[in-house]
Amino acid sequence: VQLQASGGGLVQAGGSLRLSCAASGRTFGSHCVAWFRQAPGKERDFVAFVDRSSLNTYYADSAKDRFTISRDNAKNTVYLQMDSLKPEDTAVYYCAAARQLIATPRVHSHQYDVWGQGTQVTVSS
Repeated sequence: VQLQASGGGLVQAGGSLRLSCAASGRTFGSHCVAWFRQAPGKERDFVAFVDRSSLNTYYADSAKDRFTISRDNAKNTVYLQMDSLKPEDTAVYYCAAARQLIATPRVHSHQYDVWGQGTQVTVSS
């Protein structure tokens, strides 16, 4: 599986963006996927998780009630809908995937072995 993230851009506070993570490979449906983000000078932080069947999702506290993760396995794509954006959401956003053995949410970057290239999200105040 290879991943390509897209959809970032510049938006005003309170606005919305939808990120996409397009996967290549026939085994995408066996992978769980997460979004992480990294602001300048900071560590890469977990944002949201979706399991391979979309039955389970999990969010960082900073993303709850504002972000929604979803996937369309027929299109080999995972989405991150981001609403009510804040300046502190400014970061490079990465999608990551790993073969799912159990349904437990994975929130640590070392739990993923496939990464997309990142897409910049900038929220102006």
